[in-house]
Amino acid sequence: MAAFIDCLWGASEALEAFRNLPREGVVAVMATLGLFVGSFLNVVVHRLPHMLETRWAREIAAWSGQTPPVTPTFNLAWPPSRCPCCETPIAVRHNLPVLSYLALRGRCAACGARIAARYALVELSVGALFAVLAWTFVPMSQYGAMLAWCGFGATALALALIDMDTRLLPDALTLPLLWAGLLCAVAGLTLPLDEAVLGAALGYGVMRLIESVYRALTHQDGLGGGDAKLVAACGAWLGWIGIPPMLAFGATAATLAFAAFGLVRGRVLREPLPFGPWLVLGALASALWGERFLNLWLHTHA
Repeated sequence: MAAFIDCLWGASEALEAFRNLPREGVVAVMATLGLFVGSFLNVVVHRLPHMLETRWAREIAAWSGQTPPVTPTFNLAWPPSRCPCCETPIAVRHNLPVLSYLALRGRCAACGARIAARYALVELSVGALFAVLAWTFVPMSQYGAMLAWCGFGATALALALIDMDTRLLPDALTLPLLWAGLLCAVAGLTLPLDEAVLGAALGYGVMRLIESVYRALTHQDGLGGGDAKLVAACGAWLGWIGIPPMLAFGATAATLAFAAFGLVRGRVLREPLPFGPWLVLGALASALWGERFLNLWLHTHA
């Protein structure tokens, strides 16, 4: 019990010291934290789809009366990170965000295989996001809101990357993001609770309506259920007023990207493209510029 109290006391002192840092100091701390969170996101993006596939295989075997397949332990913590080419475990000194990539010049220390630059880019992106949020919220002393939006941004980025790789938007991330948005509203960290609930309901309903209309017109599936859940989750953070600009920004970006890919390939693309990354981009754009966009639109149509 005494050790627990000492731990709480130490945590409170560290929190107070963090709050007393100058604005630049908080930004530096949050940027560093973002680099490590980005490193963890790389693990989540790579491992979570495989974990889900293993769980689905076991469930299918159980439902069909077969013996579930025996698989080695594989989760976000085990086995330790290793090179996909030579299977050599990655030493701690070679697993530091961005710094290790630069020191190793983008290659494995054991076999020299090239390391994808995406790992470092994800780490840098999360570090930059956390720094921007810290710079925005620290002057208002809204440290709780800052951390909440950092969690939203990191989770949304993980969903976008998983959708790019696998065309999946796992419930294991979308549903916690939805509930986190509602709980943050209850705690007064983001927006009023009624706006969060309406945002989640509107986001889900609009996406389901679009999906139903598209299926009725084309007799094909155009949107997955994960897209509706993602928009619902974002609605819990942005509120109902943030859904229209989110969909407008996301649809515009997706259309431009679709056209650009077609021009590069010299033909019309017919294979499905993941919509999740563009929805995430739309959500971030709505959070940053959605209010200005709506004010401009209302002013020009008044």
